[in-house]
Amino acid sequence: MELSELSLSHFRNYDQTDLHFQSGINVFLGENAQGKTNLLESIYALALARSHRTKTDKDLIQWGQKEAKITGRIKNRFGQTPLSLSWSAKGKQARVNHLDQSRLSTYIGQLNVILFAPEDLDLVKGAPTVRRRFIDIEFGQMNKLYLQQSSQYKKILKDRNAYLKAWAQGGQRDQIFLDVLTEQLIDVASQIILARQKFLNKLEAQANQIHQEVASQKEVLTLHYQTAISVEEDMQKDQVQEALSLVFEKNADREKRQGTTLAGPHRDDFIIDVNQANVAVFGSQGQQRTAALALKLGEIELMHQETGEYPVLLLDDVLSELDANRQTHLLMAIQDKVQTFITAPSLTEVARQLIKEPKIFIVKAGHVQVEE
Repeated sequence: MELSELSLSHFRNYDQTDLHFQSGINVFLGENAQGKTNLLESIYALALARSHRTKTDKDLIQWGQKEAKITGRIKNRFGQTPLSLSWSAKGKQARVNHLDQSRLSTYIGQLNVILFAPEDLDLVKGAPTVRRRFIDIEFGQMNKLYLQQSSQYKKILKDRNAYLKAWAQGGQRDQIFLDVLTEQLIDVASQIILARQKFLNKLEAQANQIHQEVASQKEVLTLHYQTAISVEEDMQKDQVQEALSLVFEKNADREKRQGTTLAGPHRDDFIIDVNQANVAVFGSQGQQRTAALALKLGEIELMHQETGEYPVLLLDDVLSELDANRQTHLLMAIQDKVQTFITAPSLTEVARQLIKEPKIFIVKAGHVQVEE
């Protein structure tokens, strides 16, 4: 899979920009605050119908304008497909092949991307919400059913939390209605838990292989899913539902007092171990960075395994955060395999030696020129 063309209209600091990319490595060079990351953000948004930098869509619209639009053309083994995404006072509009998409779940997955930025080191040592978001975004691109289930879960959870909050504050208290919401939540939660466990098992296999290569076969990386129940190998949905039901029964009185749902996928996490020790707690900074790199590169292989296509890789000023050994493994892993977009003030010596014929774009104050 690759993105061959990209056009921006009133997006961030870009008035009107039309770009053509090569299938290999494309590099955006420029000083800070010139718009390099905005270009990567536009590709990410075109893929996932959302920014990775802001939750407020109006932030994406150029100052003084009423609408922002991104259009792109993707190529995969089935042919070419035009995509477009626009934001205005009317909301967000996504199109595939010039046809409006009424649900974003039908849009997401047309273009698969993996973003690796310095803040992704928080994937290892950050809060659980960082890792939950990682699972939901990456697996959601590969599996539309998971994306739909995740959306459904969030809706039921919102309704249930609102009812529990009202209960805690002395409002309406209908046990039968609460039981219905609980049953609905457990049904979707059980499917999400099983899907996440399978995803993490597959990711572990890919990431561990890469981690051992970077660590010279001296370290083993494992992933451990943490949820409210004990998830065993080959567990069935009804078994997960039964186990979750017991957890909800145990928490029932406390939930009514606190006015919130205390268990479920929205509170899950996963632990990254290196040689059977939590790398976030006991690992060195180098081990943590190797683990983060292995997870990101493992994603690439897993996405290819699950979809039949390699994703587009976005590297936002990440090379300067990696030492020469990790830079080498990263660049060698993607060379001639994955279309890649790199932002940097300048290319490192390692990158200049390893990247074969990159297409270089010079970015300055919202204007882009191809380096001759």
